[in-house]
Amino acid sequence: MLKELNKNKIMFLMLLPALIFFLINSYFPMVGIYYAFTRYDFEGGLFGSPFVGLENFKFLWQSGMLLKLTTNTVGYNLAFIILGNGLAIFCAIMLSEIRGRLFKKITQSVMFLPYFISFVLLSVIAYNMFNYESGFVNTLLKRFEAGPVDIYNTPWIWVFLIIIFYLWKNLGYSMIIYLAAITGISDEYYEAARIDGANIFQRIWYITVPMLKPTFVILLLFSLGSIMKGQFDLFYQLIGNNGVLYNATDIIDTYVYRSLKVTFDIGMATAAGLYQSLFGFILIMTVNYIIRKVNEDYALF
Repeated sequence: MLKELNKNKIMFLMLLPALIFFLINSYFPMVGIYYAFTRYDFEGGLFGSPFVGLENFKFLWQSGMLLKLTTNTVGYNLAFIILGNGLAIFCAIMLSEIRGRLFKKITQSVMFLPYFISFVLLSVIAYNMFNYESGFVNTLLKRFEAGPVDIYNTPWIWVFLIIIFYLWKNLGYSMIIYLAAITGISDEYYEAARIDGANIFQRIWYITVPMLKPTFVILLLFSLGSIMKGQFDLFYQLIGNNGVLYNATDIIDTYVYRSLKVTFDIGMATAAGLYQSLFGFILIMTVNYIIRKVNEDYALF
């Protein structure tokens, strides 16, 4: 080890800032996991608070909140992963087949632009679209005498709206990744296919799609690793403190935030966060193991 360190000391020195960053921001705070097993007392502090074992986890389970939060978090993330990757691959393939360079660049820029829009601005856009009194949608419905719809008090609608807003904002970014992978495919494959008489759909199906599989698998593994980590900014900015919508839109991240902000229940919030992390860790290890068994080249480790 010392020999390796001395041999590559410049490389290890370059690695040092990143190592310090992760130690300070990711590993040292793990001491706070102990909060999950305590009824936190502000006077007693971390190690002076009463130890309650698994009581916080038990309460989350018995209250039904754990199941609801898990279902919402996993459900939304599965929709984000499946629809997001599917649409990104489709758009990347379509864009790669466009021959007009100017139109291609404009289309790519227009699709990528929403990624830079902040979630705060996104919430403003949503409010101006769906506001009951003066929103664009209800104004349009009134004009056609269809009557206004109280969207901010209709939970099931937001299941679809959140997914739509997520896809609209992130589709361009995901598409760029797949487009870069397509660009890296050698033209020799396509030329050989043309000589053999393959049409455009056959070239896409038998060349482009299989070549995108490694990229898709890697992105899938990364996504599954954070499947229990909800898009907090998206959910909180769109839903805020609207309790009417919690049943359909509440995820672990927003629950933890409210637990700290409203009830100051640090133990309960930490228990939910620890459950979230452990679930994600077990899932990524399981999926990576399965992928390694199927094709070792596609596994992360």
